[in-house]
Amino acid sequence: QVQLVESGGGLVQAGGSLRLSCAASKGTFSTYPVGWFRRAPGKEREFVAAISRSGGSTRYTDAVKGRFTISRDNAKNMVYLQTNSLKPEDTAVYYCAAARSIEVPTTTYGYDYWGQGTQVTVSS
Repeated sequence: QVQLVESGGGLVQAGGSLRLSCAASKGTFSTYPVGWFRRAPGKEREFVAAISRSGGSTRYTDAVKGRFTISRDNAKNMVYLQTNSLKPEDTAVYYCAAARSIEVPTTTYGYDYWGQGTQVTVSS
């Protein structure tokens, strides 16, 4: 089992950047694909980005392509989400999740372990 802790959220103006971090405190992190999801007020949790176990494959939702970059450092048990050119509609609680699979899931159902989330607020 793996435990996940997100950090790096905050309040930023539109056009700004934040680097979100996901730390694994237990387990062998390199054996799990990892995804980032977000939930905006009044909306369902949605997929943002995901990365394969080795980091060689990534996936993004269309809304963040070209602005967000997911990466990982397995030696440090860390996954990152670099968010650039932030927009007010990016405001949400951001969650990282790990999947007990070989494939890289892009739905919430594909993930088995979740962090508690970190708040990102983008002001206009």
